[in-house]
Amino acid sequence: MAIYHLSTKPVSRGGGRSATAAAAYRSAGRVEDHSTGEVFDYTRKRGVEHAEIVLPTAAAKQDINWPRDRTALWNAAETAEKRKDARVAREYEVAVPHELTRAQRVELVRAFSADLANRYGVAVDFALHKPHRAGDERNYHAHILTTTREITPTGLGRKTDMELGDRDRARKGLGSGAEEIVEIRSRWRVIANEYLQAHGVAARIDHRSLKDQGLEREPTTHWGVAVLGMERRGIETEVGKRIREEQAQEAQRRLERAAELGRLEREGRELTKSMLVLDVDIASARQARDQHQQQQLLDEVKAQGREVLKGWGQELKREQQDTQKERQKALEKQRELDRSQSLGKDHSRDGPDYSR
Repeated sequence: MAIYHLSTKPVSRGGGRSATAAAAYRSAGRVEDHSTGEVFDYTRKRGVEHAEIVLPTAAAKQDINWPRDRTALWNAAETAEKRKDARVAREYEVAVPHELTRAQRVELVRAFSADLANRYGVAVDFALHKPHRAGDERNYHAHILTTTREITPTGLGRKTDMELGDRDRARKGLGSGAEEIVEIRSRWRVIANEYLQAHGVAARIDHRSLKDQGLEREPTTHWGVAVLGMERRGIETEVGKRIREEQAQEAQRRLERAAELGRLEREGRELTKSMLVLDVDIASARQARDQHQQQQLLDEVKAQGREVLKGWGQELKREQQDTQKERQKALEKQRELDRSQSLGKDHSRDGPDYSR
């Protein structure tokens, strides 16, 4: 499977680097730095399949050939910059599909280099590297150095748009630097896939993230040739240690995500089961609800009836008490009357007799 990889970074004096040293090392060549007198000789370096300088089409039309000399080109790049922290070159690193032959790989990287040269008007110095002896045998890759200034007949001209800050880019109606890099990554994808298709290779590369591609697969970790070689020889490195820790943390996160997904799935099944039971028993639930409401209504009626009966009983009791009192009063009145009558009769028998 073809692997997508493209990264870019500036070669900056602020980082202690020089364009002359970078060009000599990447191409396994010999370059003398005219400003310091230092000679960078890497001609004994192995693993470089091909090295070449590509110029813009406009330079060929103007018969500009001086940049084809590696020493002249990168000394010009150093001379053009005055600041101590200046960017003297830009480097792109790409993974070249191992499915292609050597000649096809050279042709592909040359095409991409020409695309960069014409896009920015720069000189491009690319070197195609074979996999490291102790590394992955599929790791064919290319180091591509570009000037940060445009090529002119007499030297290097103005800074390219790629090296401008976002504020200056906006004044020119350009997008951000990050958007520019995304566009370059997309160009490598398009050019590489065209070559893969043209040579009957089914594999394709994609510059988008796995998430943007809609893939659930976890991204792989790029160890780097040097680190991987040292690790395979049993030499523990800080980078390798960090990567292993990150992989362990990622494995733990995947386990936690799997556990969470399992819990959600179980809850989903239980919820579905509950919904099915609810659907089946919905009539019984409604009937129970109606019966409960009817019982509540009946209890309320009974309670009201008991209150009414209680009121009636209390009223009847009061009436009975009143009647009893009236009867008692009438009886006492009658007794009083009877006593009065009895006393009257007795007085009539004891008085004088006037009939004689």
